[in-house]
Amino acid sequence: MLNILVCVKQVPDVNLVKIDPVTGSLIRKGVPAILNPLDANALEAAVRVKERVGGTVTVITMGPDQAEEALRECLAAGADRAVLLSDRAFANADTLATSYVIVTAARLLGEFDLIFCGKESLDGATGQMASQLAERFDASQLSSVLSLPEIDEEDKTVTAERELAGGVETAQALMPCLMTVEKANYRPRIPNLKSWKASRRAEILRYNSATIPGLDPAQIGDPGSPTKVPRTYPPEKGAGGEMIRTGSAAKDVEALLGRIADKL
Repeated sequence: MLNILVCVKQVPDVNLVKIDPVTGSLIRKGVPAILNPLDANALEAAVRVKERVGGTVTVITMGPDQAEEALRECLAAGADRAVLLSDRAFANADTLATSYVIVTAARLLGEFDLIFCGKESLDGATGQMASQLAERFDASQLSSVLSLPEIDEEDKTVTAERELAGGVETAQALMPCLMTVEKANYRPRIPNLKSWKASRRAEILRYNSATIPGLDPAQIGDPGSPTKVPRTYPPEKGAGGEMIRTGSAAKDVEALLGRIADKL
């Protein structure tokens, strides 16, 4: 049976997040936190693989204690176990530091055949995490996966259909393999009441910086993050456009040309 890992993240609902005009920081107070939608698609892909060929699905996330809620949502949707990496020492981590902590902790759980990730997160949208995880896991990588027509446990290969700009590509990779998933064919399922109740009672495995053996303090949190974001701010709005409506197409063109001439 396959050992499957899904890396997820709890994010603020970006539709409700505002930016402080003075400090330039995000105002998160009162904004609900949700499971990153693209990670929910990745989880659905992993659960379908488990249902098809057998296996165990583990979900892992790094975040504050409240991220436990996102993990319970994943358990309700078909994951078998959940891991929360939470410590103030992990704060201000960029993707490099985050991927380091996740992979170091995941190795305590065994070797994984398949690793699923969302394409990007709503709050950061860098799209960097998957490639960094694949490198640290020493895994092959398939991005923009639309479907998984074949998984060969004996030969340790996975065949995927990938979305490209000009069409669809069929590609094969060796396990361990990390995949980012497109949402088109992996709509998250709605858990039933029994699954929701079971997820409320399930044990969440927790790790912090002191309980992950071999974790280098210089590679976690702010010290391990070369990417710094000094300020966040919305784009400046340009001047509004002007509609020319004289009632005559010829006069509209004449007026437009006149305005262009004035700018030259």
